[in-house]
Amino acid sequence: MKLKIIIITTIIIGLIILMYLLFGGASQGKKNFTFAEVTRGNLNVIITSSGTLEATSTVDVGTQVSGKITKIYVDFNSEVKKGQLLAVIDTVNLVAEVRDAQASLAKAKAEYDQKASVHERNKKLYEKKFISEVDYIQSQTDVESTYASLKSAEYALEKARTNLDYAYIYTPIAGKIINRSVEQGQTVAASLSAPTLFTIAEDLSSMRILANVDESDIGQIKEGQKVNFSVQTFPDREFNGVVTQIRLQATTSSNVVNYTVVIHADNKDRVLLPGMTATVDFYVNHKENILLVPNTALRFEPSEGLLKDINTNMKEDIANMPDSIKIKFGNSHALPTGIGSGNMEKVYYVDRNGKVKIVPIVTGLNDGKNSEIIMSRDLKEGMKVITGSQESSSSTDKKSNTLSQPGPPPMM
Repeated sequence: MKLKIIIITTIIIGLIILMYLLFGGASQGKKNFTFAEVTRGNLNVIITSSGTLEATSTVDVGTQVSGKITKIYVDFNSEVKKGQLLAVIDTVNLVAEVRDAQASLAKAKAEYDQKASVHERNKKLYEKKFISEVDYIQSQTDVESTYASLKSAEYALEKARTNLDYAYIYTPIAGKIINRSVEQGQTVAASLSAPTLFTIAEDLSSMRILANVDESDIGQIKEGQKVNFSVQTFPDREFNGVVTQIRLQATTSSNVVNYTVVIHADNKDRVLLPGMTATVDFYVNHKENILLVPNTALRFEPSEGLLKDINTNMKEDIANMPDSIKIKFGNSHALPTGIGSGNMEKVYYVDRNGKVKIVPIVTGLNDGKNSEIIMSRDLKEGMKVITGSQESSSSTDKKSNTLSQPGPPPMM
């Protein structure tokens, strides 16, 4: 048993020594680079926001008269047609008001007829000079006064009948009941504002999203712009929409200024419900089949030692150039300046000879992960670019610009 343990221990120690000889010594003073590939594909520049789904057209149905709800004919989610009876408010007092108005009208009509007859008689007497002008004028005034009372009684009856009609609550549109705020037997009071009894969504096959967009992004949103959105209940499903309105009224919350953007969305399968929270992606720009470089490669900053190696490699390349090309470089062998400003960027790669080279490029669209390569002399699809490095803490090797482990050279 002890012999077996000794043998196993000897093997483990031997493997550790072998790994050190193969990898440990070779990695000292060298840089372990991480790479990313230059690819070709599509790029979308997206602004993300959130908003609330609601029906395109929603109507709150209320009441203009007070009283107890005696009957309700619909419930939540009921499909209703235009003009359908929804509820009835107690009509006892309203019917009494109509009858009282009818009696007042009858009295006013009788008084008017009596005054009119007297005036006709007085008119004939006045023509024959049997009554004074003062009596005749008084008679005419009585007729006009009773006529006004008659018209007032007619309007009062009309108002009483209208209030009676208001006791019957009808739907003004066809749609679906999405909210019912009252119960049968409940008393409602109509004062300055009509209390809401029902909320009706006209057509749930078409929805809209009210999205809040930050003031820094609102300039990139346009009417007719395509959007994609998702809701929490269907996290793996993507819905489509289009911007139909950008409202000019701004809202401020926690010192952040937002604008409301209205988005139209189809809901033919009726899976989207009012009140859902939507995460909206506005497609600001889109390009297809373009050369892309990862942004991590643009952020790579070589150490001072690596920069010296790159300068040395650059001088060697210039020295080996034909004189006709070399003259364009003049007497300067330093790296170009100002490459990182504007749309000018720089990336680094390792050539087939294991040397680190710098490549200036012009970038365009940026989606946060990748950038469009508008112009580059050396970068091609499939090429490996450096995204990071890790130097050994020991002494620096003169060949520190080579890979720490052998492998196939990157594509050129």
